[in-house]
Amino acid sequence: MSKFYTAKDLEKMIASGTCLKTLPSDAKFTPMARDILRKHKVKPGTAAPTATAGVATGSSVKIHTPVLPDAEYNWKPGGDPKTAAELEKFFYSPEIQVLKERICHIGKRIWDKGYVDGNGGNITVRVGDNLVLCTPTLISKGFMTPDDICMVDLDGNQVAGTRPRTSEVNTHLGIMKNEPKAKSCVHAHPVYATAFAVAGVTPPSCLIPEPEVFLGEIGLASYQTPGTPENAQEVGQLAKKHQSILMQNHGVICWGKDVEDAYWKMENTDAFCQTVTVSMQIGGPKQYGTDKLKELINIRKNLGMPDHRLEELKECELCDADAYTIHTSPQPTSCGCQLPDANTGDIDEALVKQITDMIVKELSK
Repeated sequence: MSKFYTAKDLEKMIASGTCLKTLPSDAKFTPMARDILRKHKVKPGTAAPTATAGVATGSSVKIHTPVLPDAEYNWKPGGDPKTAAELEKFFYSPEIQVLKERICHIGKRIWDKGYVDGNGGNITVRVGDNLVLCTPTLISKGFMTPDDICMVDLDGNQVAGTRPRTSEVNTHLGIMKNEPKAKSCVHAHPVYATAFAVAGVTPPSCLIPEPEVFLGEIGLASYQTPGTPENAQEVGQLAKKHQSILMQNHGVICWGKDVEDAYWKMENTDAFCQTVTVSMQIGGPKQYGTDKLKELINIRKNLGMPDHRLEELKECELCDADAYTIHTSPQPTSCGCQLPDANTGDIDEALVKQITDMIVKELSK
């Protein structure tokens, strides 16, 4: 995805002495940023490679300094707009417009992947101490435009946007209130991960390195009605230890430092659940052991991602694949009036006699 540059980004480059011509030729710019480019008569991607002292000595020539793109939105603490005019200016600013476009882009991706159907799923991005962009209710995530995006405060009150906000934004806000690092959340219903959520099962650890690094331990929230304070409380508490959470009988919600990061975790979660499901059909998962898992957890923590396992779990609890089973026979329902299994030998003979006597008595009337 092409990187967006704001006027503030270009001003920082100029102040640091960085040539604007080094900007990528496929970069995208806000209107104010384009004004700066025109003022300096600069066309991105036209910087010529410069010779270095290394050429004379035969060392490799270097024309770029690799930098990881960073889409995290950082606001000034205490800088939320105070008046209606300030709020309107902020909501329609170039910086927020970029975030709205990213939300729509991720909405299209989760729809294209089949992670949502109808008007399912929702996406949020935190943009202030008390402000969060969110998708509206009753809209296909594959066909949103930036004009559809809403803005709410952390109590769920809508403060901007012409369409009503999603009722499920409260769950996202529950995560953001409990975990300050959560600046974006993506909720969807990918088939394999949602199947695990419906079964009330989390995939085991010590199987694949990538989920351990990029997801950590997947959480499982007990079923609560979507959009309710109870669901926000349940999921919000789990977000302190889990970046990917299966919501029982509902779906999946993931959080990250930006909307792309949160979406990646959704992809990672569903792919992991699919792989585990298939592996159960060809012999079952095989673990690689706790020592290797500890190495992966440390890699995750070095990347700045939270992980509680080394501090809070015993070594024997780190790899739990043996506890994972696929049920192949019909399972008991949640009804409290089940009859004993005739094959278990646990039938209460006295109860059977009592019921039989009652039936005979009724028939003899």
